[in-house]
Amino acid sequence: MTTDPALPGATASPPPPRIFLRPLATPLPLGFLGLAVATFVLSGLQLGWVPVGQAHQVALVMVAFAFPAQLIAALYGFLCRDAAAATGMGVLAGTWLTLGLITLGSPPGATSETAGLLLLAAGLVLFVPAVATVPSKGVAGVVLFTAALRFLLTGAYQYGGGSSWKTAAGVTGAVLAAFALYAALALELEGQRRRTVLPTLRRGGSTGAAPGTAVQDEALGREPGVRGEL
Repeated sequence: MTTDPALPGATASPPPPRIFLRPLATPLPLGFLGLAVATFVLSGLQLGWVPVGQAHQVALVMVAFAFPAQLIAALYGFLCRDAAAATGMGVLAGTWLTLGLITLGSPPGATSETAGLLLLAAGLVLFVPAVATVPSKGVAGVVLFTAALRFLLTGAYQYGGGSSWKTAAGVTGAVLAAFALYAALALELEGQRRRTVLPTLRRGGSTGAAPGTAVQDEALGREPGVRGEL
């Protein structure tokens, strides 16, 4: 019961709380494009398209291009409350940064057991966000699975595998670049057109994640943020 504040000794009811919403665009296209560039350039080195003497330049691409793009995608992914996608981007960002720094500190063409263990571990832990992502965002999950395979193959080569491992890693990396480019384009078109243009294999609650769709807009008044899914 509300008391009239004009009466002596009366107290006014506090105003209802207000929630201010800040629209957030999906950061996944940025993260996938950073992944596409890094894995393609590394594949060029592994497949002989780039001279071995330019290995340090390839490392600079990992550190200066891929790492910041995927770090931004990870941070905004957590702000969008999509922990699986954000975790995947975070693992990718840390892996590219560390691998790039190891490569910068090594002679061109040299392999490293430390880099091998890093990539093997990164490939294994990347299966965690990949498995969590596939049921709702199929295309994004496929990209993360392929990235995990790419890291495992490169790790096997770095840890002492033969040239066949390097070739397999390079080919897988080129395929990963194509997958990541498609995923980035599909999600970017979805964000701009406010509808699905290219198949993204969304299922469950993720089907309403495109901005402007009725499923997501209906709940805006009850959510602490605009996006519940990327």
